[in-house]
Amino acid sequence: MSTRPIIGVTLDSEAPGGYSKYPWYALRRNYLDAVAAAGGLPVAVPHDAALAGDYLDRLDALVVTGGAFDVDPALYGDGERHATVTLKGQRTEAELALTQGALARNLPVLGICGGQQLLAVALGGTLIQHIPDTIAGALAHEQPNPRHEPSHAVSVVPGTLLHRIVGVAEMRVNSAHHQAVRDPGRYAVINAVAADTVIEGVEDPRYRFCLGVQWHPEYFIDPGDRRIFDALIAACRP
Repeated sequence: MSTRPIIGVTLDSEAPGGYSKYPWYALRRNYLDAVAAAGGLPVAVPHDAALAGDYLDRLDALVVTGGAFDVDPALYGDGERHATVTLKGQRTEAELALTQGALARNLPVLGICGGQQLLAVALGGTLIQHIPDTIAGALAHEQPNPRHEPSHAVSVVPGTLLHRIVGVAEMRVNSAHHQAVRDPGRYAVINAVAADTVIEGVEDPRYRFCLGVQWHPEYFIDPGDRRIFDALIAACRP
């Protein structure tokens, strides 16, 4: 029997067109490859909130992925929606059910980019809907160069889970987002910050492994990225 822990990885979804004339799921391979390289058995999880509990009963950890869409502002108390906000309601509903269920079971959770933002909302936090309209002189968080290249540095907060994992005060990361965490929530803490004050990661010490990062560590750009996946798998084992 395999000793690899089973890691649920959330899918993205697309409307008809392109690959298929019918609605379809999609995900970059490097999410799944990164989990497998760390010793996990990645399993893609579709968007059905009603089945979240059934999936979680079989999973050892959850990875909430990113995508070119946003969390509905209504979920964190914003009455108005910025013109740049794009929603995928069924995906958000399913990922929120999975995230909340995983936390309730104290399963390890890793949120990546938009998954980090959803994790913050699940923890009671709020989001900045469009960075350029909120933070003067902000960095180009939607980087113009390819995603497999670094965009900017982030400072890792000492004493956090992220700092214990990566073991450095600074990382070079890629950047593919126009939103960011505004407030991480009552119990969550900030674990990384960009030079322009944009929050780059959150975590919640109440759980055995509850970590979110704004960048995409599945590209393995910084040495710390691989350590994040290694730590996720390690957290699954007794």
